Amino acid sequence: MGLYARYVLPKLIDQACGQKPMGRARAEYVPRASGRVLEIGIGSGHNIEHYGQGVSGVTAIDPATEVTDLAQSRIKGSRIPIELISASAETIPFDTDTFDSVVSTWTLCSIPNVYQALAEIRRVVKPGGQFIFLEHGLSPDRKIAGIQRAIEPIWKIIGGGCHLTRDAANLVEDAGFRLRESESGYFPGPKFAAYMYRGIAVPR
Repeated sequence: MGLYARYVLPKLIDQACGQKPMGRARAEYVPRASGRVLEIGIGSGHNIEHYGQGVSGVTAIDPATEVTDLAQSRIKGSRIPIELISASAETIPFDTDTFDSVVSTWTLCSIPNVYQALAEIRRVVKPGGQFIFLEHGLSPDRKIAGIQRAIEPIWKIIGGGCHLTRDAANLVEDAGFRLRESESGYFPGPKFAAYMYRGIAVPR
């Protein structure tokens, strides 16, 4: 698993995150970030090109340096200042009410303690700020959900800790946010991994 995690998995993640349907979703939601932005799990940097002029700067946190190494060229080419910090969303190293926008794209699935991470996101977003999320997770179809539960233990091993059965919209609401916008549905691909949640949430 050492060589797989260091050399193979980062490239697989980069390829998966660069698919056209995911790019279209990024292009719809990420430009709506504004002000001082915290990105949770920058990965290989596919969101960078989508940040608009309303963003003053992006602070990106990600503990997976083997993946973020792939983001360096995208960071260097950005017209927006981007600071990359090796840190986990479970312990965000910033004061309460620091960020105008928090962005998470296909990241909540892989955080071990997603409840703690969302509590931290809620803590650091300013009153009147927003949490923009794009995530995959639990299908409402009982048959597909059963498949997700059955294969999730193996999927977590080969997918860098990725969970298939998290309901992102409910998790966000339970963390103290109100969903200002929310949509969900299948993207192209195997249904067990293609049910997507997209939305913008604001602190309650």
